[in-house]
Formats: sequence, C-alpha cells, structure tokens
Amino acid sequence: MRRRLACLLVPTLWVLSGSTSGQMARLLEQVPAGLGVDIHFTSPKAGEMEMLAAGGFTWVRTDLSWRATEPAPGVYDFTRYDGLWTALAAQHLSAILTLDYGNPLYDGGWAPHTDAGRAAFAAWAQAAVIHFRGRPVLWELYNEPNTGFWKPAPNVSDYIRLAKLVGPAIHAADPAAVFIGPATSGFDFTFLDACFQAGLLQEWAAVTVHPYRSSGPETASADYQRLRMLIAQHVADRPIPILSGEWGYSTSTPGTDETQQGILLARQWLSNLMNAVPLSIWYDWRDDGPPGSSSAQAHYGTVLQPYLPGNQPVFSPKPAYFAAQVLTATLHGFQFSRRLPTAAQSDFVLEFKKDDGTKRYVLWTTEPPHPLRVSDLQGPFQWISFDGHANGRLSATTGQGIAVEMQDAPVYLIPN
Repeated sequence: MRRRLACLLVPTLWVLSGSTSGQMARLLEQVPAGLGVDIHFTSPKAGEMEMLAAGGFTWVRTDLSWRATEPAPGVYDFTRYDGLWTALAAQHLSAILTLDYGNPLYDGGWAPHTDAGRAAFAAWAQAAVIHFRGRPVLWELYNEPNTGFWKPAPNVSDYIRLAKLVGPAIHAADPAAVFIGPATSGFDFTFLDACFQAGLLQEWAAVTVHPYRSSGPETASADYQRLRMLIAQHVADRPIPILSGEWGYSTSTPGTDETQQGILLARQWLSNLMNAVPLSIWYDWRDDGPPGSSSAQAHYGTVLQPYLPGNQPVFSPKPAYFAAQVLTATLHGFQFSRRLPTAAQSDFVLEFKKDDGTKRYVLWTTEPPHPLRVSDLQGPFQWISFDGHANGRLSATTGQGIAVEMQDAPVYLIPN
C-alpha cells in the first residue's frame, strides 16, 4: 500500500521527503505552485521556456511515448526527453509525465492487453522512473483511457490490469516516486469506480481527471464533490487529492473569442482552488494550428502558433497568457481562504490569504453585469482587471462595504 508521497513543493523546488497526499495538496494550493500547461514537444524553441515561465506557469504536462523511447525490445532511449529536462530545469519547472499509448513491438501497437504486453509496458515504465529518478515528476498512467486513446477500444479491465503491474514496478524502482491516474476524459464515474473497486487508490497518490465542458468552469463543483465522496467510500483513512490534469477552452468554439478564453482560464483556476483542487493544467500552451484553421483542437493555446525568432516574446500572447500572468503575480504566495457570502450563488467573491494574514480578493459573476455591494470588504482597495490592462481604486462607504460592478471577467482587489 502506497500512502507516502515523494516530495514537497516549495513552490517550484522539490525536497525529497515522506510527505502525505494531504501535505502535498496543501503546498500545491499556494499560488502559483500548482498551475501549469500541456505541451506537445520535447525540443522547445529558443526563448520558449523562458516565456512559459514568465507567464507564471510552474508545471508542464506531456506524453512520455512508449513507442518513441523503446525502439527495440528491452532497449530504452530517453535522449529526446533529456533535452526537454534541461530546458525545464533551467526555469525550475516541474512535470507530469504521462506514460501512454501503444508500441508496435507489442500487442500490434494497440494498448497493452496481453500478459506479455503489460509486462513490457511495466518494465519500460520502471526504466523511465530509474532514468529520471530524483527529478520533479508526477508519473501518470495513460491519457484518457476511457476514450479512443485506448486502442482498439476503451477497456477498463485491461487498464486496471496494466495499472496493477505499473504501480508496483514504479515504486520498486523508486519508493519515493509519485504515481497518479487515471486521467479520464470528463468525470467518467463508471470507469473511475471500477478503478477504485479494484484497489488502485492504494497505489495512486492522487486522482486525475479532465473536466472539459461547454459550460463555465464553476459547473465542475458538483462533479468534484461527487468524485470526492466516491473516493471516500473506498479510502476513508487519508485524503487523496483530485487533480485537474487537462482542461481548456478553444477560441474556435462559437461564443469563445480570445478575450473570453482568457476570462475562462482565470475562472477555471480560481474555481479549482475554491474546490480544493491543488493542481490545474490548462490545455494548451500554444495553438496547434495556423490562425486560419477552423479546427477547435488547433486553438486551445495561450499563445499563437507562429514562432517569432529574435522577437521578445517569441510567440504572440493571447489574452489567456496575460490572464495566467496576472493571476499568478497578483496572488503569488496566497492560498484560497474562503468564499464570502453573497445573495446570489452566481456571484463569486473569493478571499485569498497569506500565512502572515495578508488578504486579497477576486470577484466575478456568471450572470449578466450588475452592481453588488460587499459589506464584508471595508476600506480602500486597488483593483486590477483579469488581464492587467486596466486598474483603479475603490473605497468603501462607511459601514456599508464596497460597491462593485460584477462582470464575467474576474477583478482582483488588493487592500491598501
């Protein structure tokens, strides 16, 4: 039974220790320790990792491809990922490495589904852990195995059989390794419950899900609550964090332009922190296609696709990049404290606090713009827009709190 985690994050440096899942979660909840993006490369462009880190991101999530790193049976070559680690380490970035997909050497290139295929995958995973031992990694088993990524078709029983081999193999290679899963697309409670029934929570340090939806980020609250209750039914003696391992909004979706995407990034991260989700990975770092592409998949990025060598910055930022930068800078070192009461559930007034008692606030609404008086907030405040492009000052009416115009875009309040 794996009840201990490998490390403490403070806030981007890993210190090997025997911290519990709950301790890790609490440390990740300090902004920006648990905020990051998905990437799809192992060779970053010159200046790219510097720009990524300057956006306030402290994590990247990327596939560790079995096909690409075991070119012959029992022969492992992680050279291409060594270069990526050099770039990550230079910016003090941590990573989720997702062990995934098939290898044509085994099971016809499909997801492992025979004893020989599963054994080979577990041996490869163990070799990867040994190779990267001591680095700031969370080891995740597969990407969205409840979808077509598990070929030829999703099979929770085969996934469970694989997990039961991979977990012990990882911990045999490195008892301090942090093993997480199953990275489901959405909240697939049937798939998740089957994993929990099979005892995988005894190996996993955290449960990862991809909460994609067409509705606003706030609607995930009920799903998180249901998942947390399901976890507690199977493991009641220790907290197991829920991680948002991949989730974004595409600017090619009707009604979601670049400005709205930036607003949704901020609200997603803030909502996750409010729901005690300590690690949030935004999908995606950069657009995967040219500006003219109509594919939704091509426009999830925080920056546009064309690389601009010699420029500063080397990619053109979208509002989502500025939203991440402002959130992480304004709330740096703060943790979510509480949601202040309001008459409408659609109004959000979140308090963030430092250990020294310093407080900051974030306000937004999911309804059309309207005025709101927050009686709990007294005194003068500086306010900053979600993208940092506007700012000003607010003063409270004596004994009545501050009056604000609530909008869908978060506004940060800093007490003077």
